Amino acid sequence: MSQKRILLVEDEENLLKTIRLNLELEGYAVTPATNGIEALKEFRRSNFNLVILDVMLPEMNGFDVCEQIRKENTQMPVLFLTAKDSSSDKIQGLKLGADDYLTKPFNLEELLLRIQILVKRGSPQKESDKSIESYSFGENMINFVTYEIRGINGKAEISKKEIALLKLLIERKGEVVSREEILDLVWGKDAYPSSRTIDNYILAFRKYFEKNQREPIHFHSIRGVGYKFTE
Repeated sequence: MSQKRILLVEDEENLLKTIRLNLELEGYAVTPATNGIEALKEFRRSNFNLVILDVMLPEMNGFDVCEQIRKENTQMPVLFLTAKDSSSDKIQGLKLGADDYLTKPFNLEELLLRIQILVKRGSPQKESDKSIESYSFGENMINFVTYEIRGINGKAEISKKEIALLKLLIERKGEVVSREEILDLVWGKDAYPSSRTIDNYILAFRKYFEKNQREPIHFHSIRGVGYKFTE
């Protein structure tokens, strides 16, 4: 069973260390961030099972970070952890798409329980998607076992790397997947292709599957961030 990954965004150093230590003792892999800009960079760089987000952050507040996360990923569980206890702040956080809200000071056992629930809630879809053998969208079809596709120009066979990248983008449908994460998951940590390599693959996918390559509806390049597949 793969280790669950949590992005922990908190600018109070002692609290960050305490929460991180307890999460790691529970078996989670924790990536820390101490301001809003850093949080978004980390979010785009890796794949997480949960984001724990303070509201009062330097550079960019937690509400704005949550709003941006929701634009790029509608499924990611988000837990607000904050000293703000007013109902208006709580309502604002939930309206922006947060899944839960815990105010400081908090009971550590309650925090761990809420985290466990949110991580479990966000996991089943990810696990089931990994087993897909073929996928159809519009008039297109991809077979991940035989490496065969059916696109706008008929049937063809494509490379193992192309299949791996297609599978990653489709499993993360509707999400922006960062260049760094693609290079890590598809090419591996010991390979050093240029980010231009990914651009060339996306161009190839558009030739296979898009009726209008200049105005793609399936394979999108998000400038400075990464790539996204939509149906």
